[in-house]
Amino acid sequence: MLRRTLNRWLGRDERRVDSRNICVGHRSSSNNEAFIPPKFCDNRIVSSKYTVWNFLPKNLFEQFRRIANFYFLIIFLVQVIVDTPTSPVTSGLPLFFVITVTAIKQGYEDWLRHKADNEVNKYPVTVLEQGRRVRKESEKIKVGDVLEVDEDETFPCDLILLQSSREDDTCFVTTASLDGESNHKTHYTVPDTEKDLESLNATIECEQPQPDLYKFVGRMHIYKADQEPAVRSLGPENLLLKGSTLKNTQTICGVAIYTGMETKMALNYQGKSQKRSAVEKSINAFLLVYLCILVSKALVCTTLKYVWQNKPGQDEPWYNEKTQREKDTNLYLKMFTDFLSFMVLFNFIIPVSMYVTVEMQKFLGSFFITWDKDFFDPEIKEGALVNTSDLNEELGQVEYVFTDKTGTLTQNNMEFIECCIDGFQYKYQDAGTDLDGFCVTDGPANKVQHKAGREKEELFLRALCLCHTVQVKESPEQGQGQRDGLMDHVDGLGVDGEGLHPPPQEQRGFIASSPDEVALVKGAMRYGFTFLGFESKTMKILTRDNDVERYELLHVLNFDPVRRRMSVIVRSKSGDTLLFCKGADSSIFPRVRQEEVERIRMNVERNATEGYRTLCVAYKYLNAEEYAQADAGLREARLALQDREEKLMAVYNQVETGMSLIGATAVEDRLQEEAAETMEALQGAGMKVWVLTGDKMETAKSTCYACRLFQRNTELLELTVRTLEDGGRRREERLHELLVEYHKKAVQDAPPVKAGVTRAWSSANHDYGFIIDGATLSMVLNSSSESNSSRYKNLFLQICQNCTSVLCCRMAPLQKAQIVKMVKNSKGSPITLSIGDGANDVSMILEAHVGIGIKGKEGRQAVRNSDYAIPKLKHLKKLLLAHGHLYYVRIAHLVQYFFYKNLCFILPQFLYQFFCGYSQQPLYDAAYLTMYNICFTSMPILAYSLLEQHICMEVLLDNATLYRGIAKNGMLRWGPFFYWTLLGVFHGLLFFFGVRYLFGNPALQDNGQVFGNWSYGTIVFTVLVFTVTLKLALDTRHWTWINHFVIWGSLAFYVFFSFFWGGIIWPFLKQQRLYFVFANMLSSVSAWLVIILLILLSLLPEILLVVFRKPRGPHAGQMKPVHSSAGGHQSPRSSARPLLMRTFSDESNTVI
Repeated sequence: MLRRTLNRWLGRDERRVDSRNICVGHRSSSNNEAFIPPKFCDNRIVSSKYTVWNFLPKNLFEQFRRIANFYFLIIFLVQVIVDTPTSPVTSGLPLFFVITVTAIKQGYEDWLRHKADNEVNKYPVTVLEQGRRVRKESEKIKVGDVLEVDEDETFPCDLILLQSSREDDTCFVTTASLDGESNHKTHYTVPDTEKDLESLNATIECEQPQPDLYKFVGRMHIYKADQEPAVRSLGPENLLLKGSTLKNTQTICGVAIYTGMETKMALNYQGKSQKRSAVEKSINAFLLVYLCILVSKALVCTTLKYVWQNKPGQDEPWYNEKTQREKDTNLYLKMFTDFLSFMVLFNFIIPVSMYVTVEMQKFLGSFFITWDKDFFDPEIKEGALVNTSDLNEELGQVEYVFTDKTGTLTQNNMEFIECCIDGFQYKYQDAGTDLDGFCVTDGPANKVQHKAGREKEELFLRALCLCHTVQVKESPEQGQGQRDGLMDHVDGLGVDGEGLHPPPQEQRGFIASSPDEVALVKGAMRYGFTFLGFESKTMKILTRDNDVERYELLHVLNFDPVRRRMSVIVRSKSGDTLLFCKGADSSIFPRVRQEEVERIRMNVERNATEGYRTLCVAYKYLNAEEYAQADAGLREARLALQDREEKLMAVYNQVETGMSLIGATAVEDRLQEEAAETMEALQGAGMKVWVLTGDKMETAKSTCYACRLFQRNTELLELTVRTLEDGGRRREERLHELLVEYHKKAVQDAPPVKAGVTRAWSSANHDYGFIIDGATLSMVLNSSSESNSSRYKNLFLQICQNCTSVLCCRMAPLQKAQIVKMVKNSKGSPITLSIGDGANDVSMILEAHVGIGIKGKEGRQAVRNSDYAIPKLKHLKKLLLAHGHLYYVRIAHLVQYFFYKNLCFILPQFLYQFFCGYSQQPLYDAAYLTMYNICFTSMPILAYSLLEQHICMEVLLDNATLYRGIAKNGMLRWGPFFYWTLLGVFHGLLFFFGVRYLFGNPALQDNGQVFGNWSYGTIVFTVLVFTVTLKLALDTRHWTWINHFVIWGSLAFYVFFSFFWGGIIWPFLKQQRLYFVFANMLSSVSAWLVIILLILLSLLPEILLVVFRKPRGPHAGQMKPVHSSAGGHQSPRSSARPLLMRTFSDESNTVI
């Protein structure tokens, strides 16, 4: 890349910008010139982030970019350099622990990426060199190498197909890892290439690497002795992409044109970036506030210290004379060191231990997802998987869900449901009933004698058997005689003269570019017409009379999204030339007689409303003159180097006119289990669902209807290549016109939506659905002018945000990521989630805030690159509505509680400076300073943040609207934050001045002795520990034995530690400040009284709030089923119980 950039700057190698020239097999086209192979990148794939050399500096740099880590590093250095009241260990140890654990975790993840890269780069491949087959490692492939690939192997780079073992010079590939489609696609060799590749002398001129999977332009110059060079055009049908797999073809040979990071698959790969949750951003914002409080406290104390010392006799009293060194110290330097000392003294207001606790909460909390038995799938015998525990709480904040279609919403398993012939509906029945399996279920008189005639039926079934690109994969033992005989065993179906046997479990499938083509061929088999496969260019079918008919395939008019139909031209044994056409009703109806349309339309509309995929079937006889004209036009268009698609389209449209409509078919693409219910629940929770698929628009639209993303009353706003062509104007102008029209309809004229109301509750609102395809999206995002591009993007985004659901079809993987990025960076920065099952979904999974992989049939690349992996789509509902909701509530409470308890801790220390001459005298003993966050108050909040269930999981699943209550980071906004801060200030003031009021009594002990400053601090600390711990107990709604153990255990440990620490003379301590202080303090009745009184006064407002506040909000009405399901009259505030016997409080929203 650097070399290419330098070449462009220096003006060299200009041609490389537009195209590249490749010599096949590194053989020069001219024998007279010395051949210097051009330099292209090697075939190594690099997805790792670090190397051995840059890991330490790069990782440390990334970690210290976090505000908290950088701050604690500065504090640690200050404690080392300056003489501060506390030891450097108090800051250095937690920082070292956090940095080390994070570095080990990130290093291990990158080691796994290195390991995966090596598996790909060291994979052995076969290269043809000077007539010999040489085995090489994949990373050593160069552009121009001729490779040999065997069946079921994956292509190691992007290849141009030169030779195939199939007689018809084609090969079949699956592109599941690229676009998610598991169907077989047909690719063609370059015409007129030598059978002996060793003697092939050719060059390829093609475009520079670009990420669009469906576009490729190039040409191949074939040089032969004493002849003009032959030029052959190259298109996507000649290009085999890296990541695709060879199927139903023994061997192919191809020349490498794009390698390594320049392959289309690599260009579509979105690098893995560090994902940070919204909670972490809130923590950073709160941290800045508390940093300001810290600096303010230090400035106030430093200023007041020097104001106080300016008074006569205060700077150097007789009992504390300064040394000569202190007198010689610069005043401003002394002020600065005092400021730093105060910073260190009050440093504990910044909760360093919170980061450790948060990391532990995320790590341990992720096990609850892994252990959830509801996520276990008996088919694959696996449960959920957590790859990234950093984003647990983000699952409770999702606003946009981006889902793949194939393999995610659907099973990619098409089934033939019924057909309509000449206006009569036919449904297949297993029993050999009415005439060859046909059963008429409606029609003019709903009687058998009124069904379509036998001639029409057979013509329709022949069309289904011939109008497709399906191939039959035969088992090795299946011989020629068996195929031509009376029995056909493809897909396990037996056809004989007596009737049709119901199909057993299908073991061998057909090979096709689309699953609905297979479904139609299987549908024809049910009715007695069996497609037997190809023999060279001849198609064979077995009729109901057990006759084998042969048809010569003359031309295939391929499907494209603009025409929305495909056709074949065949010649029968009798010499008749027929055109069979199938396609969408909107595409077929205008090209047939209208009186035929009316008989079919009713069935088509009914099937469409039921969510089935409908296709209409038509035919046409071609006379010799019509066929000769069509044949010449097709051949000429296919050889064109420029505007090839437009010329082919013109010929297609000319041939596909004046047809006769025979009937229509209904095919069902089976949805994933509970797919519709899951989508409804997500929308009920306030999430917007976008479907991003590489599939055709018709298929995707049917799926959206079946999943209830589009309803019957949903008005669809379509922005596709087809709608851009309709206006008859330039595409750019038409695009602008449609965007403005849709914006006016969906945004400007739309009534304002009330908060919390969606279509589930308000049917009066007009629902809009938006449909866009990949080609139009490219125009929106990459317009010719930047101003237009920005305007189009804004209009497009506003339209989409006002639509109930959005469907994006014919998307390249990188386009999926672009869509996610666009929404992610839009106003308000909504939280996005992407879910998919194939490698084509990896880019959008990595781009979204949360990436979910489904353990489907398309390999495990999506699972490996995801943050979470689940076996089925239905599990997404519980993952978000239950686990996500609870994770967010838990961690939000953890964050607010940590800031609160540290403010309670340090405020008395700050107030104490006003009474000790600002001498930086600590109020608490060093042991208490160190142990407060580590031991005394850490375990209760950790247990709370792991086990709390303020609302029962079953209630959360049944009431999706509860998810809205915590949307947009509701519990970590400034309002709740200031509430907790004010609560901390109130408690801190009460602790300090309450104890000071007690010390107004000159004699607190029986012997008349007074307490010292360490007793004062110990009483404050005791009230503090008990208050913050009991505050958490009041907030707990779901009690388990673990909560009881850690809450009461922490308090008991504090008392035990205080006795133990002050009851023994420790030889390693220079001064033992707390010797017998705690025991002596508790001997005073007054001390007991003030401790109990201050704890009660601190918690009294909280207790009164819980007692007198009525349940409100959505939670209040949800508690009844919880009580009834518990059976009997169980108290919602019961004592410790086993974890599985859960009870919940009526007061579910006390957590703020």
